[in-house]
Amino acid sequence: MSGHKIATAEASPNIALIKYWGKRDDKLFLPLNGSLSVTLDAPIKTRTTVLFSEQLKKDEFWLNGRRQTEEESADVVRVLNLLRSDESRSRALVVSFNSFPSSAGLASSASGIAALTLGGAHALNLKLDPQALSIIARQGSGSACRSIMGGFVEWTKGAHQDGRDSYAVQIEPHTFWPEIRILIAIVTSQKKEVSSRVGQTRTVKTSSLFLQRLKEVDKHLSAVKELIARKDTENLFLEVMRESNNLHAVMMDSWPPFFYLNDVSRNIIRAVMEFNSGSIKAAYTFDAGPNAFIITTDDCANELKNQISRISGVEEVLESKVGEGPKILQDDSSHLIDVNAMIPVSLSPKQAM
Repeated sequence: MSGHKIATAEASPNIALIKYWGKRDDKLFLPLNGSLSVTLDAPIKTRTTVLFSEQLKKDEFWLNGRRQTEEESADVVRVLNLLRSDESRSRALVVSFNSFPSSAGLASSASGIAALTLGGAHALNLKLDPQALSIIARQGSGSACRSIMGGFVEWTKGAHQDGRDSYAVQIEPHTFWPEIRILIAIVTSQKKEVSSRVGQTRTVKTSSLFLQRLKEVDKHLSAVKELIARKDTENLFLEVMRESNNLHAVMMDSWPPFFYLNDVSRNIIRAVMEFNSGSIKAAYTFDAGPNAFIITTDDCANELKNQISRISGVEEVLESKVGEGPKILQDDSSHLIDVNAMIPVSLSPKQAM
């Protein structure tokens, strides 16, 4: 490869309705169970520019204006190595900005690795289908394989040891259920004390309740797929809340126990339960962090958003529709890298978006 090649992509996180928690292979990011998610839309997104050039001496990764350490860049480099051929001498400069807090349970790794995978493949002119992109993204961050697609997405756990049958599949496009809204209640922007990877390993090794979860999770996944197909909001929302409760129960059952939810998170749960008095009109769900995702419909979104915003400790409430998935930005002005100088463009996160 001569010269340099560059591309910029944007991707959004996804929120799992049936959670991925625990791996059967840590290196290939092969899950112990299948999962199902909904991809978010603006304003929750990551923009990533990938530049490959023979003039670069080593791979370099910048996130939100800060150069990342070798350890912090490990997942990015793993994806880069999967994208470029063994004989390629080109190293890469990767510059990424999130429009939302990183490492706070908002799936920033999912959107970041998805944008990197799509942008990197485009820069190298690789003709990869969504399945192939999903397999590559999975090896940078498990849930990133779902952010390669929009709408409602299932990640099949697969059976092969090499991971070739563990990838995401879109079960419904973003246009399927336009009434759905996802509220994101920001409780904290602080990095969590126990990372998702550390937490998953601890749970798999020490929680007896987790074994029971694995016996039942496939049944719940099938039920959620059917409820989405029927657009059965009440029963879907009930399944989503109970699934979230189950995930955080196995964390508490781990040893030593660890907790992602805090008092504000629990107050959000109480508020949603009060809102559902009489009939279930919304569902709370939490990934590995205290920030809440609340799924509802457009006719309830404003009222619920106002209620959640009044809870002490809630910093901000964002609103999202079901997203259509990642995209390549064609305008050269969207690049986060000065191609001539091969350095990150000096921007604030808001300017970068």
